[in-house]
Amino acid sequence: MKKTIFAISSAALLAVSMNSCTKKIDEAYANPNADVRVPIERILPPIISTMAANAAGHGPLNDIRFIGKFVQNFLFCNSGGEWDRMGNRPGTDNAASMWRIHFFDIGQNCNNMIKWGIEEKKWDYAGVGKAILAWSWLTLTDIHGEVISPREAFNTGALTFAYGTQEEVYAYVRTLCHESLNYLNTTGDNASQQNLALGDQYFYNGDVNKWKLFVYGILARSFHHLTNKAEYQPDSVIYYCNQSITTNANNATVKFANTGISGTANFFGPFRGNLGSTGLATETAIRQSAFIANLLSGSNSAFPGVADPRAIYLIRRNTNGTFKGLTPNKGQTVITANDRPENFHGVSQAGGVVNTSPTNDNNCRYIFRNASEFPVLTASEIAFIKAEALFRKEDKAGALAAYKDGIRLNLEMLKDSYSANVPPGELITTTTITNFLDPVQNPTVIPSDANDITLTHIMMQKYIALYVHGAMETWVDMRRFHYTDNDPQTGLQVYRDFTPPSGSDLYPNNNGKLIYRLRPRFNSEYVWNLNELTRIGAVALDYHTKEQWFSQQ
Repeated sequence: MKKTIFAISSAALLAVSMNSCTKKIDEAYANPNADVRVPIERILPPIISTMAANAAGHGPLNDIRFIGKFVQNFLFCNSGGEWDRMGNRPGTDNAASMWRIHFFDIGQNCNNMIKWGIEEKKWDYAGVGKAILAWSWLTLTDIHGEVISPREAFNTGALTFAYGTQEEVYAYVRTLCHESLNYLNTTGDNASQQNLALGDQYFYNGDVNKWKLFVYGILARSFHHLTNKAEYQPDSVIYYCNQSITTNANNATVKFANTGISGTANFFGPFRGNLGSTGLATETAIRQSAFIANLLSGSNSAFPGVADPRAIYLIRRNTNGTFKGLTPNKGQTVITANDRPENFHGVSQAGGVVNTSPTNDNNCRYIFRNASEFPVLTASEIAFIKAEALFRKEDKAGALAAYKDGIRLNLEMLKDSYSANVPPGELITTTTITNFLDPVQNPTVIPSDANDITLTHIMMQKYIALYVHGAMETWVDMRRFHYTDNDPQTGLQVYRDFTPPSGSDLYPNNNGKLIYRLRPRFNSEYVWNLNELTRIGAVALDYHTKEQWFSQQ
């Protein structure tokens, strides 16, 4: 009996000892798959960083390196590139950074921030979280088309996930926007500008009113993307534009501390060195395209002879002092040495392909500097969205006014925020802006008669205003016009002189078609969710050429 009692007592002591040991281990090594409660003020900063590119290099700027080639913002410095040719082969995680940040970096982190924000009555954090999710869902589906359904996306108990339609995602984006506005409009309790600024230092610094403008801009985008559909509602677009960002002071931009640590600098700045690879797999060594160079230097037939004052801000000259660029799949070696444009960090290419990033950004401009803020949504974009909506409503006078506003806002944004390292004699001034917007001095760009404004005017100037930073939205626009649709008012292409790759310059898997979507991320979907990809046709070699719902009639 004593032996039995001793045995039981020993077992009990062992159990107590093990429980104590387990508790200490759990405290020291928290389960990374469990919801570990942390202050939401610490969750928001890394989420905001992904709206540009986080320390690990994931975010829109990463995907823009590839998407920018579809719209010919820039092209690969060598020939034979997949992305210049509008390709997207299976088996690569290139151009899937937005997928990664949506489902991983933002994902459950943002959901927890919203949940805990509501529990802690920090309504502003809940509203900001839903705003970011709305932006992320819309951006994601515009890139990839069908994606994991919002109904299943963050089910932590599932191993595979069903996909939903793009129409479903659009509806969910609008729901998120209105829920966001409800929380952002809720005051009192533990909501305060001072506390929100702790997590929001590098975006809106805790200004709830600016976050509301951002949300209205996402709503404007979501309604405006549907111009090809019978249910397109220009009045809704105009309404949301009027509620959104109308001055550059309210532009939604990610800022950078630039402290000498890689993650604190702009992804496109020389310090991070993301534009210097020569490998065909990554194709990060980019040069400006002939399309943008011609558009800004007066060689495009839409604005012939117009030397745009933004050229020196956005693109680079060559040794000859002119603006030239590349065409798809040709590289720069086919261009005479002294006509090859500097790279975006200001390094001459006259002697050949030079991809080494400079040690500083003393000769870098625009969003290619280490500390340059990255625009996510600007007043200029909103003005151009409004201009097109008014044009489609047949309010030509209103369209012309909004169009001029879009150009003015872009010129002023460059003047006020991106003048670093621009030669003093070429700085944009108030006089420069006044003259450029004068229909007498600049009739090619600014019609004197509202009846003369065209879709080409609006879309080509919007293209300039969104150059590089807005490449994803430009891609939405170009797909709405199927790249080469004609302007009904002129009978010529809306995107005048834009020539997509064709023949052997088009990727072989395309079967003669242009790209309309990017594949889901390989390392999550093609590895773990193949049955669902098979169901939606994503295993086809030409899946990336399947037109998206938003651009269809």
